[in-house]
Amino acid sequence: METNVDSILGKLVVEKQFCTDSEVRECWDVIKNLARQDKPHSLADALLAQGYVTKSQLDRVVKAIDDARPTHRIPGFQILEKLGSGAMATVFKARQLSLDRTVAIKVLPKRLSENPEYVVRFYKEGKAAAKLNHRNIVQAIDVGEAGGYHYFVMEYVKGKTVYDDLSKNKAYSETDALDIIIQIAEALEHAHARGLIHRDVKPKNVMITEDGVAKLADMGLAREAADKEAAQMEAGRAYGTPYYISPEQIRGELDIDFRADIYSLGGMFYHMVTGQVPFEASTPSAVMHKHLKEQLVPPDHINSSLSVGVAEVIEVMMAKNREERYGSVKLLLEDLRNIQAGETPLHAHQKFDPLALVNLEQKSPTADWELEDVLKESPQQLGMKMLIIILSGMLAVAILLIVVLLSKSS
Repeated sequence: METNVDSILGKLVVEKQFCTDSEVRECWDVIKNLARQDKPHSLADALLAQGYVTKSQLDRVVKAIDDARPTHRIPGFQILEKLGSGAMATVFKARQLSLDRTVAIKVLPKRLSENPEYVVRFYKEGKAAAKLNHRNIVQAIDVGEAGGYHYFVMEYVKGKTVYDDLSKNKAYSETDALDIIIQIAEALEHAHARGLIHRDVKPKNVMITEDGVAKLADMGLAREAADKEAAQMEAGRAYGTPYYISPEQIRGELDIDFRADIYSLGGMFYHMVTGQVPFEASTPSAVMHKHLKEQLVPPDHINSSLSVGVAEVIEVMMAKNREERYGSVKLLLEDLRNIQAGETPLHAHQKFDPLALVNLEQKSPTADWELEDVLKESPQQLGMKMLIIILSGMLAVAILLIVVLLSKSS
């Protein structure tokens, strides 16, 4: 009789190339013949008896199956396989029996299930995700507890993450990156309209389906913008991923808002089109220090094929002072769609002064002004400075002429 474990075992030994599909089928025939003789055997027994796998190979596969199976059962669901695990949870692929559909189930480890703080955060994630219903956000289905384990059932996304590509040192084309960033920006606009800040936008949390649909996942750090109690509890602590975290999150500020997500999305955009993270260092704390203090290398200085528009948008998204970023995802989307249509990103373009950018290229390492100081100034202030510079130059020329004339007359 075929069991779920035998079925998984059969697939794994073929996937690992320990034996062929035809050899597994042959073993199934052996098992059926033995069953008719009231001599039940497992697939593992048959594979060993036929000499198609070694005991060592079988032990490794069985261990992988055991690791992928939770030590409890979740009513209404059949666990199929383990998809991945991290410090905070293990994710399984499962079948929802009532609707006969494939889902993903995130399970909180036993050691964390006994910690009230982690349990509360786990259920907050489920409740936050349940408030959202958008094609570019992984859909929440259910949360619950079974056998002392807390679980969160969500939409199963068949595909890959943006991180899967970036980890292979692949840089996205501007066109492909724009398409994904626009979809995730639309997801964030939906979340922000419902008062939720994601706080952990990064390549690992963006799934790409086989049809090219980008989906924002993992609401584990999501927080309601108006939740003052949560803000007070988290004050002074940096929540986020070092490579993409906003400066205000690093500082643990109380009033984190939607612009933190814009910064992180900009960091992901930067990574996608350049093939490297915005800031690199040997430790997470050193990376975060660079987010706070170090000037961003413009993305088009790394990838010269990037359009000026994309470079401008990314730099505005990643402005260290959030007042200099986009005021909303709506404004960001307007610029992204303009670029996609071959037009100028008007909102970003207004924040850049061509003369300041030329001077930035020429400035010495000891210069004490920065581009962000220039961007803070209004057009009137810049115009007044230019007028003073021009008048000063004219005065210097006039003085020089007077000196020359006086020397000639003497």
